[in-house]
Amino acid sequence: MKKATTKIQLSDHFSCGRLLRFTAPSMLMMIFTSIYGAVDGFFVSNLVGKIAFASVNLIIPYLIILGGIGAMLGVGGSALVAKTLGEGDIPRARRYFTMMMLLMLGTSIFSTVIGIALLRPVAYLFGATDAMIGDVMIYGSICLLFNTALQAQYTFQSYMIVAGQPNLALWAVIAAGVTNMVLDYLFMAVFNMGIAGAALATGASQLVAAVIPLVWFLSKHNRSALRFCKTKLELRPMLSACINGSSEMLSSISASVTGMLYNLQLMNYAGEDGVAAYGVVMYAAFIFLGVFSGYSQGSSPIMGFHYGAQNHTEMKNILKKSIGILSVAAIILTAIAILFARSICSVFVGYDDSLLDMTTRAFLICATPFLVMWFNIYTSAFFTALNNGPVSAAISFMRSLILPVICTIVMPMIWGLDGIWYSLAGSEILSIAVSMTFLLGMRKKYAY
Repeated sequence: MKKATTKIQLSDHFSCGRLLRFTAPSMLMMIFTSIYGAVDGFFVSNLVGKIAFASVNLIIPYLIILGGIGAMLGVGGSALVAKTLGEGDIPRARRYFTMMMLLMLGTSIFSTVIGIALLRPVAYLFGATDAMIGDVMIYGSICLLFNTALQAQYTFQSYMIVAGQPNLALWAVIAAGVTNMVLDYLFMAVFNMGIAGAALATGASQLVAAVIPLVWFLSKHNRSALRFCKTKLELRPMLSACINGSSEMLSSISASVTGMLYNLQLMNYAGEDGVAAYGVVMYAAFIFLGVFSGYSQGSSPIMGFHYGAQNHTEMKNILKKSIGILSVAAIILTAIAILFARSICSVFVGYDDSLLDMTTRAFLICATPFLVMWFNIYTSAFFTALNNGPVSAAISFMRSLILPVICTIVMPMIWGLDGIWYSLAGSEILSIAVSMTFLLGMRKKYAY
């Protein structure tokens, strides 16, 4: 009789409990990543001030765009590798894995150079004021020096799951988070390094999260099907992986563009306090949404493997159970967010009563879409797992860019400042129609 601790394989049949056990490390990884990002904001806001906090939140969308390249290569490449493993071709899966890591290295170096060169004009484009530009340049330039580590972190996270090592991926993120939080305290509270200390702490944590998986893949302890091997750069699979992972890249770009629009609108309606409030809402929301995105990321290799093996019965099973699990999680998380909204916001801006009131109201409005947001996140990841990048990208494009831009421009005309917060709910609700259309329309093609 097998013990409950028996290692879970991608080829297994998955009950709800087995799905939760396999995806738990990915969910915890995303939650913990969001928490240590929020701790970064806590130290900046409370030790350096709200102008510095607004500066960090203003330039983060730009850093996310560049980091999104790693997410694209990781998610798209890992889906291709998982499908290839499901087809039983281990040597080809290893070649694809090695090839995508080499591609990540090249693109990350190139994007770092471009990112630093364009930092100042981009900062002004995103709405930086003269009071903010100094902090923006310090934080952004230091973070960009660690861009390769950030992209490697995103890429390795996906491949560790495919390699059957979600727990190790989780421990890598925990180690990175502890590094970030400890160095945040040392650099800012002890050594008074200000915003430069926050950037260095963030960069060091990304380096830790990248090095741990790299060492494991190179070590003799790696007994998985995935390991580095001699390979050449093959255009067709690289292009296929990039197209398939383009939804992740598109999500990063779209979120950054809409983040820029949010910041511009908030500067018009509420000034720097509005940008700071938005930063708090996003930090807190990412912690809650880590459950949805972590589950989606963790379950994607399972779906990709069974799609490659043409196991349609298991594909239907995973889809059905995933919808049930995420529905229950959404209800619980929304209730927690609403009940503890003011307490959560006070952690970041409790020193300013008017800013706290604005932030709490914003968070209460933005927490409502948690009830439905999971469906759009999961559906996009679902089609990535099926190696259908165009559909996944279309869902992300509508959800992350087109609908938010429309709502962010139109709703403030009706409700003023509240309209900016309502736009998040509006865009997510409208996106359900897009996700549902693709999910129902593709049933016969993929037989799920």
